Amino acid sequence: MSVITVPQAFDEEELYVDIERIFGQALLLKCEGFNFAGSIKLKAAAEMVAAAERDGSLTADSVLVESSSGNLGVALSMIAASKGYRFVCVTDSRCNLATRLMMEALGGEVHVVAGREAGGGLLGARLDHVRRLCARDDRYVWLCQYSNPANWRAHFRTTAPEIARSFPRLDVLFVGAGTTGTLMGCARYFRNWHRPVRMVAVDTVGSVAFGGDPGRRMIPGLGMSMRPPLLDESYVDEVVRVEEADTIRACRRLARSGFLFGGSTGTVVSGAIGWLERHGTHGLTSVAIAPDLGERYLDTVYQDNWVQDLYGDDPLDAPRPHPQTARRSHGDGSDAVGRERARSATSWPSMDSPL
Repeated sequence: MSVITVPQAFDEEELYVDIERIFGQALLLKCEGFNFAGSIKLKAAAEMVAAAERDGSLTADSVLVESSSGNLGVALSMIAASKGYRFVCVTDSRCNLATRLMMEALGGEVHVVAGREAGGGLLGARLDHVRRLCARDDRYVWLCQYSNPANWRAHFRTTAPEIARSFPRLDVLFVGAGTTGTLMGCARYFRNWHRPVRMVAVDTVGSVAFGGDPGRRMIPGLGMSMRPPLLDESYVDEVVRVEEADTIRACRRLARSGFLFGGSTGTVVSGAIGWLERHGTHGLTSVAIAPDLGERYLDTVYQDNWVQDLYGDDPLDAPRPHPQTARRSHGDGSDAVGRERARSATSWPSMDSPL
């Protein structure tokens, strides 16, 4: 029996779902949604808040503020409620209604940014709004998940060791790329492990995290309209990009088998299955990180009218082969994934990020 006094004290660490019978490929999903925040973002939120408390930047009269498409906002709302802080989440129109209502139920204040700033998209508009809040009132403390090293350290200390304990013969790990905190924490951990692990980043088409042209993205969770400051591509072996229509197909296929996962998980699963279909995978131990559950996506990914309005009838049809494209790297930074690219012009809070 477990008895807890604060919600962040509970987080299921060792639950995996074998989805081979659903997709025909040997893949295990590490389920990160079984906590009171409902997603993997609880880990990053707890680590960033703890780091800010340790260094003295977060005090009793502070107001936490963060830009989030949803899941981190819920996690910070929950932690702020348990610790007695005020919390303001700056989000945009892509944030699911259920997520916004959840943050408000937990006592969080939600600011929805409607405009698009030139060159930065909705994310740029959110960041500008956060900066204005901080400039107006010095009680505001911006954790900045995009550049905060506590983001990736959370997964270096928890997520990656959890996987290592369960799968000492791990061959390939699929990780969704948003801020790249989960990706970088896991990649750094397994870089020095006792055996090589192939790190495959899963991004969404229209994201510019790994370069390329920006495009419309309607499903929150993964992808960036700017290069993530935390990203070090020398740790990434391959990048797989997933169309949002394929994200929806993967989510609905899982749901038809009784597993209701969120959009981020659907993207990771679609990318992982596509990679496994293209490669010889006999005998490989393959794990994918499932960041969230699906209840918050009932009015989007699982709502037929929403899907049809944005993507037509195609995603509602029977599943089809996954057309994602992948780019390979040798892990030494010498090819397309590893090459240094021009940094975004966006200015981020200066934070020390030693390994």
